[in-house]
Amino acid sequence: MIVVIVIAGALMAAGAVGAIWRIVKGPSALDRIIASDVLIATAIIAIGAEMAVNRHTDTLPVMLGLALFGILGSVSVARFMSSRDDT
Repeated sequence: MIVVIVIAGALMAAGAVGAIWRIVKGPSALDRIIASDVLIATAIIAIGAEMAVNRHTDTLPVMLGLALFGILGSVSVARFMSSRDDT
């Protein structure tokens, strides 16, 4: 079980580092926005994995808040980009 936890943690860390790298080096604003969505999704997955390993639901509101933040952020950016393309 420990091996699976370590491998999952390493993969989540690699995903987070890749997203942070794209946020820093992204050539366009859309690259940075997508990378921030990936980073939020990685944080939600990490919190969910921690909840599964420790068998509790204490951080469920944090997951829901992050999911709401990710959805609202994506929708608002999409609306901003679509209105910017219309002009």
